[in-house]
Amino acid sequence: MSAVGGKVPEPGTGEPRAELDAEGAGSLKPFVFFGSATLILAISIWAIVTPSGAEKVIGVVVDKISGWFGWYYFLAATLYLVFVVFIGLSKYGTIKLGPKHYKPDYGLFAWAAMLFAAGIGIDLMFFSVAGPVSHYLVPPEGDPESLEAAQQAVVWTLFHYGITGWAMYALMGMALGYFAFRHKLPLAIRSAIYPIIGRRIHGRIGDAVDLAAIIGTVFGISVSLGIGVVQLNYGLKVLFGVPEGLPAQIGLIAVAVVMATVSAAAGVDKGIRRLSQLNVLLAVLLMLYILIVGEPFRLLNALVQNVGDYLSGFPSMTLNTFAYDQPTEWLDAWTLFFWAWWIAWAPFVGLFLARISRGRTLRQFVAATLIIPFLFTGLFLAVFGNSALFVVRDGNSAFGETALNSPEQAFYGLLDQYPGAMFSAGLATFVGLLLYVTSADSGALVMGNLSSDLPTPVTDARTWLRVFWAVTTGLLTLAMLLVGGVQALTDATIIMGLPFSFVMFLIMAGLYLALRSERMREEALTTSLPGSLSGRTTQQGPSGARNWRHRLSRAMSFPGRRAAARFVEDVCRPAFQEVAKELREQGVEAEILSGTDEENGLPHVGLTVPIGPKDQFIYRVWPVERPTPGFATRSVSTHDNYVRFEVQLAEGNQGYDVMGYTREQLIGDTLDQYERHLEFLRLHHEATAGSAFPDHRADAPDADRPE
Repeated sequence: MSAVGGKVPEPGTGEPRAELDAEGAGSLKPFVFFGSATLILAISIWAIVTPSGAEKVIGVVVDKISGWFGWYYFLAATLYLVFVVFIGLSKYGTIKLGPKHYKPDYGLFAWAAMLFAAGIGIDLMFFSVAGPVSHYLVPPEGDPESLEAAQQAVVWTLFHYGITGWAMYALMGMALGYFAFRHKLPLAIRSAIYPIIGRRIHGRIGDAVDLAAIIGTVFGISVSLGIGVVQLNYGLKVLFGVPEGLPAQIGLIAVAVVMATVSAAAGVDKGIRRLSQLNVLLAVLLMLYILIVGEPFRLLNALVQNVGDYLSGFPSMTLNTFAYDQPTEWLDAWTLFFWAWWIAWAPFVGLFLARISRGRTLRQFVAATLIIPFLFTGLFLAVFGNSALFVVRDGNSAFGETALNSPEQAFYGLLDQYPGAMFSAGLATFVGLLLYVTSADSGALVMGNLSSDLPTPVTDARTWLRVFWAVTTGLLTLAMLLVGGVQALTDATIIMGLPFSFVMFLIMAGLYLALRSERMREEALTTSLPGSLSGRTTQQGPSGARNWRHRLSRAMSFPGRRAAARFVEDVCRPAFQEVAKELREQGVEAEILSGTDEENGLPHVGLTVPIGPKDQFIYRVWPVERPTPGFATRSVSTHDNYVRFEVQLAEGNQGYDVMGYTREQLIGDTLDQYERHLEFLRLHHEATAGSAFPDHRADAPDADRPE
């Protein structure tokens, strides 16, 4: 089969590359874009036109979900965490997010810093004070304002911001990164269910999955923007006397949209990255300021105890539904809301984590994602949360009532307890504004990418599309503020996070099936290796001496393009023709693959053998140009690059070079891989007998296009 005209398929997939539009950023997914945009705009307009009716309907739906699915949110969050930890600790943990030979895009420090930045949002400022004070004054169980309530107040906040939520991000991140960078599928949610439904991800089912992700994401981001609006509005009142109310909040929403538009035009590196780095530095500065001017030793003592209480109480907290005396209002406002919020944000943050983690193993990814961001968020929450508790327990009941009833004022109320309140309030407002804009900017980017058919995993959506999503998110935020403020956003998130929680279970299943299939291939290689070695043709006498001399010559040569073309015509094509002829004589259909790599203009050639109704064996030699190494002793003067012919199977690039093989050696390697594939099919058949999932081996995603 050769690609003739039209779209050029990716090697081994048969799927066309996304067509580039005039801006070079892919084409629109009509069903995903228009479906999600219509639904979100309809909800926004409905809420703006009839806010009281919208508030009533949302309240009724939340009551039903809380009563019917409250237990499900607890169970789902726990299962996500268990699955992620299992993958990290299991034999699958050594698998990379990308080709086997690929090195990480970022060094350890830079990677850790970006993970660190992912843990910061304006909601962290909002809940770091309001959360612990609320849990102290109105605990889910036990007596209010007691020693036990004080000990558990920060722990509950740590629980809601802890590893359970980060496990949801890790699940999405490793699924997106694995299928995008290792199997060259789109960096989209639909790719993660490829092992379950096969090529149907390119149809309406895949569209529905991406649509659900966009709906959840836009409501999740709206919560952060809504929280940011009311908190920044109060901060501006403290600093400049700007009155609280809808006019100021509309102005802040407009600021977010305008700055997101500017950042979209500047690009990711100059926009989001620089703002994120500044966020981290200023947030750390603010935290250190409170730690130093407050009561550092008392805070450090509390921090150590909080960590111990969190670790010891986590197993019971994670499945504690309070079944025998359920505080429904508290659950809706806190645990159910947070789990739905994490789920809604999972596609958003997961995509970011995937993009910065190419080349990392799953074990490295899981460990870093669960630990590094939580270290910062935990420290931030402990410093501000305990500082607020100390103020309340030391007798300032007015501050406690303000934090409970007007949580947007709590953070500034705490800063007012320390020297330099105007400086710290100004710094907090500036940090909050940057976090607010970054959420709108990066959220618009992710939603634009999910609604676009992009040519590569690192290509971003068109600027106008990102601006559209920034405006749409701002409109939804305004609508929910009109309906009932932050409470309406909280309730809407509980509703909209539910559908995507089911998708996440499909993603778990798809990722597990793909990882298991990859391990089976490695086991098949190990099992068939003795037969491959014993089956090689050996030469005796003078020809044997010629073989080892040829091997040494091949190791020391770095051939150019002319030698590569001769190798294809003199060795590869005749070798595959011989194998195909013999297979046909034994009653097996075989076909020669040929074509030209559009990137370097060099020919590629291979063999495909159908096996049963669902599977096929593919062996192809693919040309890759590389710079000639400095240690080369030959051909350096004639060309700066040399050509490798790397073996590519149906599951992807194997990373080894056969350039310079003799015809017999290439035939031998082809048969080795053919035998290994048959062994894999045998193991796969035994392992999947009676499986609840359909078998899509024929649709297995292509692994590694040669870099």
